[in-house]
Amino acid sequence: MNPVWIIQKKRDREPLTDAEIAAFIGGYARGAIPDYQMSALAMAIYLNGMTADETASLTDHMLASGARFEWPDDGVPRVDKHSTGGIGDKTSLLLAPMLACCGLEVPMISGRGLGATGGTLDKLEAIPGFRTNLTMDEVRAVVARTGCVITGATADLVPADRKLYALRDVTATVPSIPLITASIMSKKLAEGLDALVLDVKFGTGAFMKTEADARALAQSLVATGKRMGVATTALLTDMNQPLGRMAGNAVEVDESIAALQGNGPADLMECTLALGAEVLVSSKHSTNGAEAIQTLQQTIDSGKALEQFAEMIAAQNGDLNAPRPIAPTSDLASPRSGYLARIDAELLGKAIIAMGGGRQVLSDALDHSTGLEMLTRLGDKIDAGQPLARIFATPMIAERVRHTLLEAIQVADEPPTVGPLILDRVG
Repeated sequence: MNPVWIIQKKRDREPLTDAEIAAFIGGYARGAIPDYQMSALAMAIYLNGMTADETASLTDHMLASGARFEWPDDGVPRVDKHSTGGIGDKTSLLLAPMLACCGLEVPMISGRGLGATGGTLDKLEAIPGFRTNLTMDEVRAVVARTGCVITGATADLVPADRKLYALRDVTATVPSIPLITASIMSKKLAEGLDALVLDVKFGTGAFMKTEADARALAQSLVATGKRMGVATTALLTDMNQPLGRMAGNAVEVDESIAALQGNGPADLMECTLALGAEVLVSSKHSTNGAEAIQTLQQTIDSGKALEQFAEMIAAQNGDLNAPRPIAPTSDLASPRSGYLARIDAELLGKAIIAMGGGRQVLSDALDHSTGLEMLTRLGDKIDAGQPLARIFATPMIAERVRHTLLEAIQVADEPPTVGPLILDRVG
């Protein structure tokens, strides 16, 4: 089947057949279709969208491109959570050990940064020695030993997505509902899950800028999960400011550890507990959300979640006690008095990339020591000269991004209307 003809058909907004999608994705996974042709199809999908049937077919054939996990029939629920990405979003680092403490198993396949948002694997690699390239056998062994694992997709696990995921980041085709759906769900379905919760973010720091787009994505993800027999729900969460105080790599690991010790920021804990409650209810571990939240909070209060996190890190060769270098600090002062009226969280993410904490091109090495600490939140009353944020970077690099940060954090005369962190549930 001619790949050029398939690309042209999608450019002309004609729906692709299951056979055409199978041929293209299969050819790409085998290396018979080059990156430039896959880029062209991805751009055509980005511009023209896909029908529900096309999206389902794309997910199916990406899933079929590789191996899948199979688990013993032992009654233990296998569960996971996925976020569509945001600034300061570190809920995976908390939730995996918390759920494992509840007797569930969490074979979490995560990714690296896409666009301006940080990646869970990038954050964890700030821990010296931590491995994110486990084989499928190693994943099974770590899950059996600790109850949870956070690693990248192996070469034999959904190889079509592994290739396309990297390509989307450098071809400006990240915020596409069909591509996001197929990417997320092919990886998650390959994990052999019983229950899945999606954190679908909207706002300045999310791929989906509007509530309507986020809702459409959530509905697409949930429908795909249920179609494949996995109990799937989604929460729509606000990403008009960073989640928690820290954004970066090593600084987010430090904040995650503090949260597991019971000292997490209120918004981070609200989001984490709500997502975890969805999983516990979907897997029949809890009968309702309030009971589930109490169960999850107990894993922190007892210290078990932190112990579980440390066990997972050690099982993946990480040394949680080794120093995690943090760059020198300087404060970003407000140029005026007023109220913190708007945060362009995407610009904050771009500033972190400029500091070396994210990638401009796929081959970039990361400086895990850089990042930001938000010292203020939307709606706060601000005095002239008051620190708005703390920059973790060398003085030269901090000065280079200062203008971008002042552009991103806007102080005005009137306070803004700040909506709820969790807007709605789709399921």
